[in-house]
Amino acid sequence: MVAPVVLVIGVIVGYPLVRGVYLSLTDADEANVERTIGVNHLPATYHFTGLDNYAAILGDGVFWERLGWTVVWTTGCVGVTFVLGLTLAVMLNRQVRGRSFYRIGMIVPWGIPAFVSVFAWKMLFNEKNGLLNKVLDGGGIDAVPWLGDPVWAKVAVIAVNVWLGVPFMIVAMLGALQGIPGELYEAAEMDGAGPWQRFRNITLPGVRTVSSTVVLLSTIWTFNMFPVIYLLTRGGPEDSTEILVTYAFRLSFINSPRDFATSAAWGVLILVLLSLFTVVYRRALRRQGEVW
Repeated sequence: MVAPVVLVIGVIVGYPLVRGVYLSLTDADEANVERTIGVNHLPATYHFTGLDNYAAILGDGVFWERLGWTVVWTTGCVGVTFVLGLTLAVMLNRQVRGRSFYRIGMIVPWGIPAFVSVFAWKMLFNEKNGLLNKVLDGGGIDAVPWLGDPVWAKVAVIAVNVWLGVPFMIVAMLGALQGIPGELYEAAEMDGAGPWQRFRNITLPGVRTVSSTVVLLSTIWTFNMFPVIYLLTRGGPEDSTEILVTYAFRLSFINSPRDFATSAAWGVLILVLLSLFTVVYRRALRRQGEVW
C-alpha cells in the first residue's frame, strides 16, 4: 500500500539528497563534470576528496557571517509574523462588521505568486521613483536608500517576508482559536477574569499545539527563503542580506567556475542545521507536554 509513496519519495527526495551528499565529498565543478559539447562527450574527471570541502567551509569566516545573518533573518521574520498573525487572528475571530471581507483581504498576499509580490515591493522600495520615498518626500523627509544601504536592505527583506508569511499564520491561528470552546471564556468572564487574563490563560494554551507546529514550519521555510532575498536584493548590497541558501546558489549557478561540490556541501550543512533545530525544538515541546 505504501510502496508507490515510498517510490515517489525515493525518486524525488532520496536520489537528489544522496547525489548531493556524494558531490559534497568531491571536487566537482563545471570543468570536470560529465558533459556534452557538440558531438563530443567528455567523461567526469572529478575526484573524491572526503571532508575537505566541509573543513574549508567551517574554517572560512564567510560561512559564519552568512549563518549569523540567516539566524537573525529567520528569528526576526518568524517572531514578527507570529505576533502579527496571532494578533490579527484574535481580532478577526470576533463578531465585527465586515469580518468576511477582512479575512479575504488578509489572505490576498498568500494568493499572489511570491515573485510577483517581491517585484511589486521592489518597485515600492525604489529610491528615486518608489512610492514609499514619494510619500516621505511629501512629508519633507529625505529619501531612504531602502535597497542600497545594508541596514535598510535588511529591514526591507524582513518586511517583505513578513508580509508574505502573515496570511498563513492568520489562517492557522484562526483555526486554532475557533477550536477553543466558548464556554471557557464565558466562565472566566463570570469569575472576573480580565481580557489579558483570558488571553494568557485560555487563548495561548488553546493555540499552543497549532502554534508550535506552524512556528517550526515557518522557521524551516524562512531559513530557506530563496525568492525574497534573491529577487529583492540578490544578496546585496555588499552581500549584507545574503543567507546560506542564496550563497549556495551563487556558488553553483553564478560564480565562475561553478563549484558544484562546495555548493552541495553548503546544502548538506543547511540540512544538518535544520535537522538539529528540529530535534531540539521537538524535545523542548515534549518537556512542555506537547507530543507530535
